[in-house]
Amino acid sequence: MKKSILIALTTVLSYVTVSAQSTSNSVQMKEISGKKYSTFKVSDKVTIYAVTFKNQYQMAVAGHLFIPNNMDRKTKNPAIIVGHPMGAVKEQSADVYASNMADRDFITLAIDLSFWGESEGEPRNAVLPDMYAEDFSAAVDFLGTRPFVDRNNIGIIGICGSGSFVISAAKIDPRMKAIATVSMYDMGSASRNALNHSQTLEQRKKNQAEAAEQRYVEFSGGEIKYTGGTTHKLDENTHPIQREFYEFYRTSRGEYTPKSGSPANTTHPTLSSNTKFNNFYPFNDIETISPRPMLFITGDKAHSREFSEDAYKRAGQPKELVIVPNAGHVDLYDKTDLIPFDKLEAFFAKHLKEKR
Repeated sequence: MKKSILIALTTVLSYVTVSAQSTSNSVQMKEISGKKYSTFKVSDKVTIYAVTFKNQYQMAVAGHLFIPNNMDRKTKNPAIIVGHPMGAVKEQSADVYASNMADRDFITLAIDLSFWGESEGEPRNAVLPDMYAEDFSAAVDFLGTRPFVDRNNIGIIGICGSGSFVISAAKIDPRMKAIATVSMYDMGSASRNALNHSQTLEQRKKNQAEAAEQRYVEFSGGEIKYTGGTTHKLDENTHPIQREFYEFYRTSRGEYTPKSGSPANTTHPTLSSNTKFNNFYPFNDIETISPRPMLFITGDKAHSREFSEDAYKRAGQPKELVIVPNAGHVDLYDKTDLIPFDKLEAFFAKHLKEKR
């Protein structure tokens, strides 16, 4: 009897050892030369690195790591993670924030969410909000194991859809010490109800039925179908919100084709997976993030303003809502004259640097 117990225990210990070895994270980090990268600029005061690391599900996450040149890498320093708008890639908006905050003496990391950009995940452009949240926790794993990062002082910025993903992540990951969102979309509410609750339940069910039927097509080896996203052509009937996105994603201002060569380009999720947002409720229990601070930034003219105001209303203390004058939703993606970087710097300096 004792011998059998010993054999069983040895088997378990062997399994644990093998599992630990098989999940060891291989990190890659390579300096990028040059100072102009498609849709964003980096000053001479900052060095940028292309990095990859694994999330908890062993999928490679790609990012750009920005390190101020005057930073002492022999000491522990605060860091900030930045997430891109839903359907975008790190080069579109996230790098704008990461590079500017690095200019303000923060280590920053802009990431591609799984299934998008240079991060792994098939099919490309798939929707999986829990995995998106996991990627931010994996980014904390990566930063928190760098010798020059203070793992107890890591903050996070989510732009547009990533605003809801970072809230989802922060609710269960207390290592995210300060949370900011900009032009936030609650992707769950936007999918279920559309803007200003303009979508009926019948319309939602129709969308779900179409997505479910598409699963048969793809399961049988048929062509992947894409939905939503930003139009590729304007006409007299184009909605003003679509025009707003078009001016960023489909012009030289923000257009970017990731190396993955997604056939749908950026912004278009797969039809069969897009309804997964209908089960996504990022603002539920948002008050449990307290007492970690939250900062919500939105434009006074932003069509998405309702989401930041809703989150602010539900969140616990400390919290702050900043309404940027004369700013629309997409304006805060890249217009550095409108983005309140001074406010972001003060927020993270107070909650990441001054409390050290």
